[in-house]
Amino acid sequence: MSVYRPLVCLFRHGTAARAWRTLTTWSPVGAAFNARVHRRLDIFHQNGLFGVPELSCVEGFEVVQDRALQETQQLVEEACRCPPGVQTVEIFDKLSDSLCRVADMADFIKVAHPDPSYREAAERTCINIGTMVERLNTNVDLCKSLKDLLDNEEIFSKLDPETRRVAELFLFDFEISGIHLDKKKRKEAVNLNVKLLDLSNQFLMSCHMPNRIEKRALPEHIHQHFTKDGNYIQIGGLNADAPDDLVREVAYKVFLYPNENVMHILEELLSCRDKLARLVGYESYAHRALKGTMAKSPGRLYSSEIVSLLSFSSFNNMACWHVVFYLCRFNIEPSLYSPYFSLGACMEGLNGLFTQLYGASLLAEQPSVGEVWSEDVRKLAVVHETEGLLGYIYCDFFYRPDKPHQDCHFTIRGGRQLEDGQYQLPIVVLMLNLPHPTRSAPTLLSPGMMENLFHEMGHAMHSMLGRTRYQHVTGTRCVTDFAEVPSILMEYFATDYRVISQFARHYQTGQVFYAIMDQVYHGKPQNRSTTDIMIDMQKKYYGLPYVTNTAWQLRFSHLVGYGAKYYSYLMSRAVASMVWKQCFYKDPLNRETGERYRREMLAHGGGKEPMLMVEGMLQKRPSIEDFVNALVSDLDPDFETFIMDSEG
Repeated sequence: MSVYRPLVCLFRHGTAARAWRTLTTWSPVGAAFNARVHRRLDIFHQNGLFGVPELSCVEGFEVVQDRALQETQQLVEEACRCPPGVQTVEIFDKLSDSLCRVADMADFIKVAHPDPSYREAAERTCINIGTMVERLNTNVDLCKSLKDLLDNEEIFSKLDPETRRVAELFLFDFEISGIHLDKKKRKEAVNLNVKLLDLSNQFLMSCHMPNRIEKRALPEHIHQHFTKDGNYIQIGGLNADAPDDLVREVAYKVFLYPNENVMHILEELLSCRDKLARLVGYESYAHRALKGTMAKSPGRLYSSEIVSLLSFSSFNNMACWHVVFYLCRFNIEPSLYSPYFSLGACMEGLNGLFTQLYGASLLAEQPSVGEVWSEDVRKLAVVHETEGLLGYIYCDFFYRPDKPHQDCHFTIRGGRQLEDGQYQLPIVVLMLNLPHPTRSAPTLLSPGMMENLFHEMGHAMHSMLGRTRYQHVTGTRCVTDFAEVPSILMEYFATDYRVISQFARHYQTGQVFYAIMDQVYHGKPQNRSTTDIMIDMQKKYYGLPYVTNTAWQLRFSHLVGYGAKYYSYLMSRAVASMVWKQCFYKDPLNRETGERYRREMLAHGGGKEPMLMVEGMLQKRPSIEDFVNALVSDLDPDFETFIMDSEG
């Protein structure tokens, strides 16, 4: 909501217009994103995806998978023979790295690659590696080798804090997987986890599948807004930014039309999670998921103070398909601001921001042949002025029908300290769904698109700037309700006029409802459908009427990756708000503050207890009241007036 005022201020003072007149060329990183891609042709040096030679063909997935599984077996044997000490944790981290480097890459390819054969091969690899992980998490001998270390107080106390925390996190993985159960129940836990992998994959894929409707059922003049498929129209999203009210209404009702098969998958997924949680000794899946997080337990999330202060009911019965459209437009005509926010200009802005805060620059690189999965993917090297190369970011920014519709980031390889003293460089992918450039103009961003870009780059830089000893806790591999802090903090930079004015030039997340519904789904089982629960939660916490014959929850892909943890966006927003207002608000480009933020929060990944990182940055431990006040202070005071004005 706060994008509106900085933009108005920016245009009023003419900063962007002056910049256009005085700057007529783009920097290399700006040009890389504003110009069309021209790949060099090299038929003699065919590389594989992400530079992995084996992945130049579909069959390569089986090769890298089998190699990882063989290495896993060797490391398990080594861990079981190893006497208690730091070597135990190092072997466990090697084991984790060996599996994650294959699983994480496959997890991305299965949803992003345009070739179905690659997606299918990657999905098989995900299931096979995931099955191995679940078996390892119930391997008694492997667990004993770690527990021997934690139980040896003399040796354990001499380990450095990060090594102790990583050892405890590995043991935690064993415990929540049911290592304490007898053999029969451990096998049942493994089977439930394997079943959950399959159900999660099915639900995730179905979230992004388009719905079809016969052409004759829709007015002909709106056909052009959707994909045609013979006698049918395919609708693969909500078309929330379409200016035509009818287009948005049709998209909402067709895309969210209930699918009985997907409904069954979701209900089975929730039931399976509940069975697993109870089997390993938790009251509910939510209790299992929140152990070890900043929230600690579901009970702390149901504070009546939090719910009453943050629940919105001010939409005045506005139709669901109108809300996002009007919230995104901010009552400003897009043609007034979009030319100032070309993708290249925004990337230049991010480059300048990171250079000023951290001394880190974004450098465009030419990918090798076969290294990327689509021709429009850009590759960035992140280089520090004194530390050198920090890692790589692959930018898959443009819309394709085969891509997931939500913006997201993927860790492909985590950073870690290697035995030879070198550092294993992190690799991440950022995925957006931006419009393609045209012949006459580069890709132009709305304020919402720009905020999403900054958000996802916050995740990327969390990985790039982290320098943990172990990959198990690198970058975003931290508790979920802390992982969103760096990305949400970047949203504040995206809406600050002092930051925007440095790069804007002409080219020529209702979270409470989602969080509570997620908690109810993963709490005690209820004798009612997921749709009935959703209707009840929407009425109580969203202030919007339910639209008959829709099932929004079947498109809520966050139920897979953020099961019982969607509240994390609220928790992270509160922390980000406190960090912004206390540390960055007075001077958002201050290098000393940027370095302190990296030192206190970004550098540790998950290798330090999150509240200690927050305390180090804020110089105090925030209370529940501090969290609530931070969220409340972020609400736009003109919110209700804005909604009413939009209708009138």
